[in-house]
Order: sequence, then C-alpha cells, then structure tokens
Amino acid sequence: MITKMSHVTLFVNNQDDAKNFYVNKLGFEVRTDQTMDGGFRWLTVGPKTQKDLEIVLMEPKPGPLMDEEAAQAVRLLLKKGVLGAGAFEVDDCHKTYHELKAKGVQFAGAPEERFYGIEAIMKDGMGNWFSMTQHKPH
Repeated sequence: MITKMSHVTLFVNNQDDAKNFYVNKLGFEVRTDQTMDGGFRWLTVGPKTQKDLEIVLMEPKPGPLMDEEAAQAVRLLLKKGVLGAGAFEVDDCHKTYHELKAKGVQFAGAPEERFYGIEAIMKDGMGNWFSMTQHKPH
C-alpha cells in the first residue's frame, strides 16, 4: 500500500539556475546535490517546513528515463513554458507576492480573490508555473 509521496520531479533547463531560484528566491533548502554514475546529477530541494517532500530538479537529458527525441521534446515544452505546474500554500499571499516580486520572481499578475482564497500565479524561470495560494479559513 502506498502511504505518501516523497519526491516530485520538475524538469528544468539548467540545474544551477533552478537551484538558485528555489533556494535564493523561494527560500527552499537543498536536500541532495550529488553527481552519480554517468554524470547524472541528483539535485533535490524542498520547503524548510516540509521535510517529507523533495522536488527533484532534473534536466531533460537522454538516459534511463528518456531517449534523445523525448529529451528534445521536453526541452521544447520547457522553452514554451507549458510543461510543469504546481501549487504552493502561503500564509499571506499579498505579502509573499511583494517579497518575491522584489527578488525578481515573475508573476502573471497581482494576487486575486478566488472562491477558495487569494491566488497569484508565478513562474520559476525554467518553464514551470505555480499557483501561490492563501486558502480561506474554514
């Protein structure tokens, strides 16, 4: 029986740039940064407050997961900004929006009221988009 998810993979066009974004702009911590056999780099980050989830920042390269044709297709989708997506929860969407915007994080627009709370959509610069959401109190 599956009990939880521990890792999620995000494809990125440059692991060093992605590491810089997630650590220096979002405040995540590096969990693992190791070069493995064949030059494969295992790079994971995660929110400091959520130790049981790691985000694998992976460059699309041919190897055991994909051939060159698939890697090229993933790189194209990243370039178009239509590949990855996710959601981050925040306590104060407006405050976090202003803090991240001051650090150069790209947003589709200012936070907006939604039926579920306040949301702003941001981009990681690698082609992945995220909802940043402050949920309404229950």
